[in-house]
Amino acid sequence: MSFHPRSIKSKNKSSSSMQISAEQLVVESHAHGHNAEIQKPVKHKITDSEELLEYRLQKRKEFEDKVRGRSKDLAVWIRYAQWEVSQKDFSRARSVWERALHAGGNRNPSIWLKYAHAEMENKFINHARNIWDRAVTLLPRVDQLWYKYVHLEEMLGNVAAARQIFDRWMQWMPDNQGWMSFVKFELRYGEVDRARQIFERYVNFHPKVVQSWIKYAQFELKNGDIARARRCFERGVENLDEDDDSADAEQLFKAFAEFEEGCKEVERARCIYRFALSRLPKGRGDGFHGNLLEFEKQNGDMGEIEEAIVGKTRIQYEEEVRKSPLNYDAWFDYIRLEEGIGNKERIREVYERAIANVPPAEEKSYWQRYIYLWINYALYEELDAQDMDRTREVYKQCLNLIPHHKFSFAKIWLLAAQFEIRQKNLNGARKLFGNSIGRAAEEKIFKKYIEIEMQIGDFRRCRALYERYLEWAPHNCYAWLKYAELEHSLCESERARAIFELAVAQPALDMPELLWKKYIDFEISEGENERVRQLYERLLDRTKNLKVWISFAHFEATASMEGCDMFEKNDQASLLQQRQHRLQRTRRVFERALNHFRTSAPELEEERAMLLEEWLNTESSFGDIGNVGLVQNELPKRLKKSYFCEWSI
Repeated sequence: MSFHPRSIKSKNKSSSSMQISAEQLVVESHAHGHNAEIQKPVKHKITDSEELLEYRLQKRKEFEDKVRGRSKDLAVWIRYAQWEVSQKDFSRARSVWERALHAGGNRNPSIWLKYAHAEMENKFINHARNIWDRAVTLLPRVDQLWYKYVHLEEMLGNVAAARQIFDRWMQWMPDNQGWMSFVKFELRYGEVDRARQIFERYVNFHPKVVQSWIKYAQFELKNGDIARARRCFERGVENLDEDDDSADAEQLFKAFAEFEEGCKEVERARCIYRFALSRLPKGRGDGFHGNLLEFEKQNGDMGEIEEAIVGKTRIQYEEEVRKSPLNYDAWFDYIRLEEGIGNKERIREVYERAIANVPPAEEKSYWQRYIYLWINYALYEELDAQDMDRTREVYKQCLNLIPHHKFSFAKIWLLAAQFEIRQKNLNGARKLFGNSIGRAAEEKIFKKYIEIEMQIGDFRRCRALYERYLEWAPHNCYAWLKYAELEHSLCESERARAIFELAVAQPALDMPELLWKKYIDFEISEGENERVRQLYERLLDRTKNLKVWISFAHFEATASMEGCDMFEKNDQASLLQQRQHRLQRTRRVFERALNHFRTSAPELEEERAMLLEEWLNTESSFGDIGNVGLVQNELPKRLKKSYFCEWSI
């Protein structure tokens, strides 16, 4: 054993002639701690009992100082007590444990566990028993303390005492694991009747806990008493609440049915499955229905299998739609069930009953789910039943039912028109599109109608549709662009230009920047550079956005000089003149932009810096004829500031 020697307790109690201030003590303590980190303490071997006694006194003083300053720190108390145990001073160790409990550790299970383990390791059984008893009395809800207490008595062979501890524990109604531990304890000693009594107490304390009944039944089944096991399951079902549709209830029914199936009681198992399906809701019953189907495949005939598939499920859906006829999701599930069977008359009957439940209010939010019943009905008649007349009638009834004066559904109009096209009834489709535009115009209808006429190649109708489209939504840039693209694709440049002019003249547009860009791109593709410049000037009259200036400058930097007499020759000198001419025009645009940001918008410093950077890149792109220095003088300067700290001593 080794220890670090410190100053021995002074025997001179008189006051020192030199008084030390608190500040000096703090400084010296910091210095001592720093030195302690650098230099490891020198260890000395203990050679006699006097040094050992001195070492123990010193360690106890250190621990006492720590617990005096940190009385709520349980880790310090534990280390103190464990050190006393390591010194074989058990009376002092117990004193420390008790002080730790008194200091607030009596509510901490860790203190009790370590205290009792220390006594047990040193074979102080009665002390350990006393500690466990106090612990479970004070903390009866901590299962680990009860387990340790029982383990002590059982390890000593004191079965009666262990049983008494279990009895005390069960009075606090622990969870499933605690009861099962008690049962396993009795079974280890062959006490089957006692284990049965424990199960009875368990289910009486927790009659709503499904797991208790399942465990009880499994216990009886394992002991060969089938009648008792069945009675356990029956009592568990009786104790379920009428509206209990939880996963635990499903687990009980499933275990009950599997028990009867294992006992070769096929009819009993079938009745349990069907009773469970009548109790469980739709969400839970789907999985249980699969279990019933699997059961019928193994034990039933074809009629019973079919009945398992559709019988109870149909009754369940009937009950749901009876309680809530406006629950369209239930109707969808019911229809899906009938479509899986394939009986046309029943399918149509369910569809007719479903669509008869019209939403009570003329608000689109109430109709959005309902309208899909009509859509599915029409698709069924067309694709599955292949009755085209009935399909047309379904669409007609649906369109007559919708209150178009308040709201409409473009989807149903489009589906009806596309159905007529599939039936090669183009006039009927056009009539539907025309009625939809006249009664409830929507953007989707215009787009689809124009797309169909484009595929047919009737451009006259396309123009008429675009004109009606733009009368209905003059702010819609998409419509203007598509109309202009149509004319451009037909090589009608003047008509396209006129459309663009009408578009940009609109007082309100949803995406004006896109429209102007397309107009400028159109004129560039036509090679009308002067028109492009005019468009840029008109756009700059409306907005002085940085992107517009940069786009204008890029255009001037890349614009061709075709049509100019002074550049007709294609020699080297003429090409150089063209480049110089483009550079001059580009510089004029950048200069105008810079002047605007300096005078009219001086607060937009970042935009001005971005403009200068773009100008610098453009000058560089012109190579030897570009003047980078012209822009560099205008670029903002970055200033570096230095900060100095003055120290006064």
